[in-house]
Amino acid sequence: MELTIDTSSNRASVALSDRGGTLAMFAWHTASNHSRELLPNLNRLLQHTKVNLSSVDAIIVARGPGSFNGLRVGISTAKGLALVLGVPLLGIDTLEAEAYPYGFTGFPVRPVHRAGREEIATALYRQEDDGWHCLEETRLTTIGAICRETTRKTLFCGEIPADMMSDIVQKLGNKAIVSAGQGLFRSSALAALGHLKLSQGHRDDPVTLQPLYLRPPNITKPRPRTPPAVNPGARSEKSKWKSPD
Repeated sequence: MELTIDTSSNRASVALSDRGGTLAMFAWHTASNHSRELLPNLNRLLQHTKVNLSSVDAIIVARGPGSFNGLRVGISTAKGLALVLGVPLLGIDTLEAEAYPYGFTGFPVRPVHRAGREEIATALYRQEDDGWHCLEETRLTTIGAICRETTRKTLFCGEIPADMMSDIVQKLGNKAIVSAGQGLFRSSALAALGHLKLSQGHRDDPVTLQPLYLRPPNITKPRPRTPPAVNPGARSEKSKWKSPD
């Protein structure tokens, strides 16, 4: 039995699967509270299914791109569980999991996530006769650049905001097939794709597995503290008192 953890966006989930087939899933929308919500929701899933963690023989986790804090929480939890249980750990690219359910269409599949600063995170995959292939690695770009590069009918999927979806359709016309799934199948895809890769011998080291960040986190340095202004002419009451000695 596999345990899948996905905290790469505000659509978070945990799932149990058997040889890649999803048995049960608990999904929720979070306002970046992954650290407070992940373990309680995992516990709810285990209680509902009456499954003990000792029954889990592999951990699959979404490794990004995505939320900086969400990925840190999800991967840290997955690494800790894998070490405690002594089971294999595998990180899966979040965009690959978005694309995987559409492999049956035969079209190139381009998952898209908004990445801020007018940019998107994207990659390109396709199911061919000899298996599932990554045609373009995950990268940052823009909708305009992707549309200029698209020369054949392509399926776009993922958590695509409505304005970007409209822009894609307007620019590409019938060369674009846009799925409105909005990440609904990602948890099951993580389980299926993870099992496939595990069966092919893929593993990650819990010590070295890291989130896939496409840019450094936006952390601002704290402002230096300004000491309070002191009036040199002011004297405390204590300084006015003189000893009779």
